[in-house]
Order: sequence, then C-alpha cells, then structure tokens
Amino acid sequence: MDLLDRLLGHDAWTTEQLLRLSRQLDDARLDRQFDLGNQSLRATFAHMIGNVEVWTGLMAGRTVDLSPPDDALPALEQRHARSYAEFAALARRIRDEQRWDATYLDTLDNPPRPKTFGGTIAHVITHNMTHRGEILHLLQRLGVSDLPEGDALSWEASRRPG
Repeated sequence: MDLLDRLLGHDAWTTEQLLRLSRQLDDARLDRQFDLGNQSLRATFAHMIGNVEVWTGLMAGRTVDLSPPDDALPALEQRHARSYAEFAALARRIRDEQRWDATYLDTLDNPPRPKTFGGTIAHVITHNMTHRGEILHLLQRLGVSDLPEGDALSWEASRRPG
C-alpha cells in the first residue's frame, strides 16, 4: 500500500467512525451551536462531505450543484460513503496516470482558475483532518465518551487481523 492509499483509507475511515459515534446524539445536540469552526456538529459534517463532493465534481469536469442536500445524519453517512469512494477512485486514477501536476479548471472561482490535481487532493485530505479535530472537540463537549484518537496508526491497526 502506498502513501496515498494510507491517507485515503485513514481519511474515509476516521470520518466514518465519527459519524457512527454521532448516532447517539439527538438533533438538539447535533445542532448545538459552539464558538468554533462551522459552529455545530451537523454543520461541520455537512461542510466536510460537501467539500469532498464539490472538489471531486470540479476535478471530474462536472457542473457542481451547490444546492443544500439532506443533512440528516443517515443521509450524511450515505453521502460520505458515496462521495468519498468517488473521490478516492479519482485520486488513485490521477496517481496511476502520474497527473499530480496536471490542472483542471476551478469553475467556482471568479474568474475560473486552473488548479493542480495533486494540490486539490492534498487540500481535501488535510481539510478533513482539520475539521475532524474540531469534531472530536465538539463530541467531547457534548459528553460523548470513548472518543478515538483518529490517527493514521490507529486506522492501520484496525486493519490488522486479530
């Protein structure tokens, strides 16, 4: 497994773990406002998942739909699984074709600007890690116990048999 596979696997798995932990929270706690990031747990998950959807669409050359999707927790879990699988497949194809420095047009910029595939893939992965740190903090403030560390070595250990 190469470094990209490790980063993608860790990114997807850790977000999935935090979404699962959030199932124990009612809507009031999912939407409780805090003084950091996107201000609520639900808004932070929606932002992260939407970010993956938008950047994947832009890199794939599609018109991006910016209308607000369903942000119920089960819908967020489904969107995460679907969008991250598409993002990871695209990232691996870019790796396999050695197109890290090739560019696509970010049509959401005004005016539209070229961006590199490698820079965008790195942005998505590091962006998610930043927000997962916020999510761990929010979950702790909401009283959720047994929080994971969320690090790459924990992800790797979870993949080992026994």
